[in-house]
Amino acid sequence: MQAMIPFPEISPEIFNISLFGIDFALRWYALSYIAGILIGWRLVVATVKRPKLWAKDTPVLSVSEVEDLLTWVILGVILGGRLGFVLFYKPAYYLQNPAEILQVWQGGMSFHGGLIGVIIACFAFAWRRGVRGFSVADILCMATPVGLLLGRVANFINAELWGRPTSLPWGVAFPGAAAQDCPGVESICARHPSQLYEALLEGLILGLVLLFLVYRRDALKRVGFVTGVFFVGYGISRFIVEFARQADAQFISPENPLGYVIQFGPTGLSMGQLLSLPMIAFGLLMISLARRRVK
Repeated sequence: MQAMIPFPEISPEIFNISLFGIDFALRWYALSYIAGILIGWRLVVATVKRPKLWAKDTPVLSVSEVEDLLTWVILGVILGGRLGFVLFYKPAYYLQNPAEILQVWQGGMSFHGGLIGVIIACFAFAWRRGVRGFSVADILCMATPVGLLLGRVANFINAELWGRPTSLPWGVAFPGAAAQDCPGVESICARHPSQLYEALLEGLILGLVLLFLVYRRDALKRVGFVTGVFFVGYGISRFIVEFARQADAQFISPENPLGYVIQFGPTGLSMGQLLSLPMIAFGLLMISLARRRVK
């Protein structure tokens, strides 16, 4: 019998209450967004309170400006994440059902779309305040991995975005007909817990690297360096995990069982890998430019 880990019995809902005939529920996924934003905000506030970390011992933002930036970031995450999912993953469906685009409570958010939304919000905020956009981007990138860590753990609890079938002993038997639909597997199907792989790489490891660079290597004194490391770190992490992650259903067909968006004979690139390549290239460019700047 194949060794595997049974899926833990954790409800996606933390609690559910009914008031006046309306059900209100707090889900782990929503809590991960809230906690990630709040922890990231406090981390940025702590950083701007330490002038020695900044060029000329002058933080790019004040504490009150960080609080204003938080509103912009929240809007960028929600609007960018939703529109990114619509455009990158299900454009044909939402073209036929445009009324569902704003129904975010039904699920469907894209990290790459959320990232684009935050970038736009970041530079719009910087332009309005007359500060350097990449300095603002640096502190946002420093704080982002904690949200990625919590979000991927929430994906695991929700039993969504699981990986491809595996015979490895840490494979997880995710519930549901879709997760158990594994061609050639007659018994229980175990899959890679790819959500936890991403939590480890994109969240914990990348987050620790960025904090080390900021607090021990004066990385904020080279504008754009932290942003570059984040883009490269996330891009590489996501590219690697995509080898174990199940492709989205709309990309899978009998002729393309692994859901490649671009194929090269028997292999190819998934949508996640395709979107990660420009991130890596941009990050390397930012690192190169930042290293040339004088502290």
